[in-house]
Amino acid sequence: MRLRALLASAGLLTGALAALSPSAAHAAPARYEAETSPAVCTGTIDSDRAGYSGSGFCNGGNAVGAYAQFTVNASAAGTATLGIRFANGTTTARPAGVIVNGSTVQTPSFGGTGAWTTWSTTTLTVSLNAGGNTVRLSPTTANGLPNVDYIEVETGSQPPAAALYVATGGDDANPGTLAAPLRTIQRAVDLAQPGTTILIRGGTYAPSTNIQLLKSGTASQPITMRNHDGERVIIDGENMPYTPGAVGSSIPRAERGAVHIEGEYWRLAGLEIIHGPYGIFGLDTSGNVFDRLTTRDNYESGLHLQGASGNNQIINLDSYGNRDPRKNGESADGVAIKEGSGSGNVIRGTRLWKNSDDGLDFWLFLTPVTVESSVAWGNGYNRWNLPGYTGDGNGFKLGGGDPDPAADHVVRNSIAFDNSAHGFTDNGNPGRLLTDRSTAWRNGRTGFEYADSVSVLTRNLAVENQAQASLGSSSSSGNSWDLGGTWTLASTDASTITGPRAADGSIPSSAFLRPASGADVGARF
Repeated sequence: MRLRALLASAGLLTGALAALSPSAAHAAPARYEAETSPAVCTGTIDSDRAGYSGSGFCNGGNAVGAYAQFTVNASAAGTATLGIRFANGTTTARPAGVIVNGSTVQTPSFGGTGAWTTWSTTTLTVSLNAGGNTVRLSPTTANGLPNVDYIEVETGSQPPAAALYVATGGDDANPGTLAAPLRTIQRAVDLAQPGTTILIRGGTYAPSTNIQLLKSGTASQPITMRNHDGERVIIDGENMPYTPGAVGSSIPRAERGAVHIEGEYWRLAGLEIIHGPYGIFGLDTSGNVFDRLTTRDNYESGLHLQGASGNNQIINLDSYGNRDPRKNGESADGVAIKEGSGSGNVIRGTRLWKNSDDGLDFWLFLTPVTVESSVAWGNGYNRWNLPGYTGDGNGFKLGGGDPDPAADHVVRNSIAFDNSAHGFTDNGNPGRLLTDRSTAWRNGRTGFEYADSVSVLTRNLAVENQAQASLGSSSSSGNSWDLGGTWTLASTDASTITGPRAADGSIPSSAFLRPASGADVGARF
């Protein structure tokens, strides 16, 4: 019996190693620099913005059709992953058609990256012919292209190197291949090594204990966990403990989160996480990317990072309907980065709505966090009839504590509307916050409440809040309250902001809450 068990275990190990074999890899990505012939740049090749690859980048002309073009090669016809590295130092998207062999296949928005020295990558799936192909980026507005550094093309129809598959009909005794997938996400996590990609097939996964990401990838070989081929994957934590916890109870730290992460260098993408004791809870975790996730209807915050946590990117997250019955609604936020420190955290393209406490909360986080192109609305209302309700209801809560620590958070191009309390608030943070080109509309209290800080507010718009701005010792220039007059909005139809995202995951462009006069104040999407 023991020999048979050992042989079975050996077979399982062999299968697992086979699933991790590099033979399942795509072809390595091929990089095509914008400054290297035969690439064409309708503009200039510049090198005055740090962070680019190679010897320069394409600074296209500010005109419709002022394109950048690349010639790329594929060994065989089929689909390919196209990564476009760009920088857009404005707050206005610069959409462009991606034209492959003469046909427009997608039109990504190329939204603002925060600075011309901040580079980002938009990833698309395209079809290529065998041999040479032309890929042209053709701007659709007079603003032209963003600066374009390079494109990378990864061809082949095989799954990524070191792939493990999970499916609701799988078996944890399987090797984790597409044909013989694993059954549980945790089993795939346990088998994963740096560089592994865990591909989860569509369906609902409802484990009775949380998924624990305790191991780490590396900066060059992160561990990726994502949905397979655009399929809808739901991780439902309703069967876990503390869903909800009793009023006044405390959730043991290890049981916080339907997905609990203490490892580093993870990439989570395309997952929907619901009904958990927190959606995602991260402790002392750094170097992670949370991309195109939905965290909704959890029994605490949707995505919560705590402790020594830095260099995390939260990109294109939707987090809504989160509440905490055990605390009468006072701590369930859309995103919470709290009670810790760590540089380099960035939140971009998030939508945070109808959470019991705040949209965003930086309570007792000691290090600056950057927030860009994000929207918070409808937070702080008791939609669940919780007794003794104590939810705060701020759109963006940028500090707080006892005593209040100083942290110089940055907010750019963001919107807060219809929250029960303030749109944007320092919440007692005495630091030097920077808030630029953001909009507060129809919030229950003050649009921009910065009375306790020495912040800098520029080009912001406040309309129809109970009070527009309370600044204390903060400085103010070019804002709607500085300019005076009556402010009429081009559109108050939120459907474009709150509806489906664009194909690249960004928030769609619209005239929502822009000044009808065209004045250069407030957020632009």
